[in-house]
Amino acid sequence: MEVKIINKSKHDMPNFETTGASGMDIRANLSCDIILKPLERKLIPTGIFLELEDNFEAQVRARSGLAIKKGLSLVNGIGTIDSDYRGEVKVILINLSNEDVTIKDGDRIAQIVFMKVEKPKIVEVKSISDTERGSGGFGHTGI
Repeated sequence: MEVKIINKSKHDMPNFETTGASGMDIRANLSCDIILKPLERKLIPTGIFLELEDNFEAQVRARSGLAIKKGLSLVNGIGTIDSDYRGEVKVILINLSNEDVTIKDGDRIAQIVFMKVEKPKIVEVKSISDTERGSGGFGHTGI
């Protein structure tokens, strides 16, 4: 797999911080600091543009260090960048802490993981097979 990147930010190319890292860190590309108040969410630019091969996606994920230390997360859990998207990668951050959090230019704000996407053949039917579980969900087996 090959990922083409245009880096219009003021920062180095995104990279994998360790040899075993699954995610590639991406940084805020800001002209001034952004303050996120408790429960506030903002779209943070990165200055990064991607071209992915067909049948691949880039998943924008939260960084665990920011989550535990500052209470920052992604509003949508995991953001999907489709292979045909050519716009700037932006990150929707939310402050889940009780204190203001400042995002500075160059802060590592998220990570990107690249995944193969399988597109199934969709078959419309009138019924589907039954299982022991059936439609039970959301804690149906107890605590």
